[in-house]
Amino acid sequence: SSDIPAITLSRCCLLLLWVPGLGCGPGRGFGTRRRAPRKLTPCAYKQFVPNVAEKTLGASGRSEGKISRSSPRFKDLTPNYNPDIIFKDEENTGADRLLTQRCKDRLNALAISVMNQWPGVKLRVTEGWDEDGNHSDESLHYEGRAVDVTTSDRDRRKYGMLARLAVEAGFDWVYYESKAHVHCSVKADNSMAAKTGGCFPGNALVQLEGGGQKALQDLIIGERILTFDSDGHLIYKPRRELEATGSHLVHVSLDPTRRLEPTFASHVREGHYVRVLNGNNGTSSLARVHGVSRVEGNGAFAPLLSEGTIVVNGIFASCYAVLADETIAHWAFAPFRLIRHLSSLVPIRLHGNATEQPLGVHWYPHLLHRFATLVLNEQWMYPLGMQD
Repeated sequence: SSDIPAITLSRCCLLLLWVPGLGCGPGRGFGTRRRAPRKLTPCAYKQFVPNVAEKTLGASGRSEGKISRSSPRFKDLTPNYNPDIIFKDEENTGADRLLTQRCKDRLNALAISVMNQWPGVKLRVTEGWDEDGNHSDESLHYEGRAVDVTTSDRDRRKYGMLARLAVEAGFDWVYYESKAHVHCSVKADNSMAAKTGGCFPGNALVQLEGGGQKALQDLIIGERILTFDSDGHLIYKPRRELEATGSHLVHVSLDPTRRLEPTFASHVREGHYVRVLNGNNGTSSLARVHGVSRVEGNGAFAPLLSEGTIVVNGIFASCYAVLADETIAHWAFAPFRLIRHLSSLVPIRLHGNATEQPLGVHWYPHLLHRFATLVLNEQWMYPLGMQD
């Protein structure tokens, strides 16, 4: 069936986000988009990030050989005198302060993160450059490219989060190696990987969403390709994002074996499943929700289609909001759809801009809401309701 022309249903209730009083209308922040800070998850004991060996291209890269005080490469090591970092320096030689520039920069960034995460606590380095041969062959400690760190209070309960902060600070490989410390390392300063971030040949193939492979040199910005998250779950990037008010209905399932049910957006949680469009091949599949956050946006629109459903940003959703039962909402709009269909059969001469939609709440959903509040129990309605 043909879609009824989209009608802008600008609802005041839709200007409310998931918490009462947090609006997206005129005033402070109007027209802006601010995301809630991303919640960091502590690393598990013995976890390393990325999930590859330390001396591979995807991490810190291969060893380039030990650096001794008589080595020509010794001049590439620079001491770190950051007052916000405590160096254990058990050798009393200052060796732990000697690092490559890349390692030094990442360490300074981590020191700031530690102070922000735990006020009054500093970053503590127990091992930096090593010249005594206390590590395994080809250890990056011998090149000033690795550090072992703790917090100044030596609270081991913090070390999982310390490892995560090290990942965020830009270390190329982080390993929650021991209950006593976190191991961090970086690529060599002069490596191509450090300067370019690592490269693959142009004819290397990636998996496209919807099937098929494509050479890296032929990829187009915006194409979704197969990757995996930190838990090993296969996902396609870039991830799709759906922004909706808490009162809007989204088709959600608790697990991939269950039927999708219309659910208020504010009730969607990480781990739920939604249906998404697979590229441009006309197929769809279930996708796992990887995160839910609160944002502020500009405007609120509710297009009405004859099927009562819509695909937004590649995610399947409903045209309806506020009322918990999508079927009732769809039948309630049947008279209006009929009126629109009949009016499309009668030629009417319009003056002015026929495509321009009036602002505010359309009279029909406004009338339906008034009626629903009188005859329906509160459990059928979204708690925030709809304002005049």
